[in-house]
Amino acid sequence: MEKLQQKIIIQGKIKALTGMHIGGTNQQMGIGGPDNLVIRNPISQKPIIPGSSLKGKMRALLELSMGKYGKDGAVGNAPEITKLFGKSGGDNDSHASRLLVRDAEMCVEDDEAWNDTDMLFTEAKTEVVINRLTSKATPRTFERVPAGATFQFEMVVNVVCEDNEVEVDKKSKELCELLAQGMELVQDDALGGHGSRGYGQIKFSVVSITTKGWKVDKWDKKDTNENVKNLFVKFKK
Repeated sequence: MEKLQQKIIIQGKIKALTGMHIGGTNQQMGIGGPDNLVIRNPISQKPIIPGSSLKGKMRALLELSMGKYGKDGAVGNAPEITKLFGKSGGDNDSHASRLLVRDAEMCVEDDEAWNDTDMLFTEAKTEVVINRLTSKATPRTFERVPAGATFQFEMVVNVVCEDNEVEVDKKSKELCELLAQGMELVQDDALGGHGSRGYGQIKFSVVSITTKGWKVDKWDKKDTNENVKNLFVKFKK
């Protein structure tokens, strides 16, 4: 019988190589300020990368890279993708996502370093849309996280399979290989909006990989499979 065998926890940092915009609410927009704000933690006011944004981008790029897009969009239940991202629909082979992606909050080790930004931890980027027929200019202003900002991320891969050491190692490598591919695709694309205009180039730095396995009546930390570790070497500092 299949059961939850392992939790593989990947932690590290995401660095914005160019300005990044992941949209938030405009409810507190000030007069004369940007009309496209970034999403923030409402308590600390630090910008965040929602786990849903990062996870969704990885899934979309993986589907595109595997040819799982049709004229009407993504083929949502492609088995190559659902083994990590889950399958809905209520049929016999539907299952929950095996990947958990937490919200990543901006790292601000030294608040003094952010005193010169246009807004709290962010910058205002003004662009102009030119009508090609009339030459009329329409300005618009975006709030962006500036290049160089870093975010703390954590992703958890749940390994569900038969209670067999060979099967556990095989499944953990299979799931983490797909995750590593998704991370690399995001690095080569963009995260957030307006990527075609230079926004959202990022870099992952994996700091730690921790594996916890279920043994008898408790979760114990254990050495991570070397095959899994090797998948994330490309993201080491």
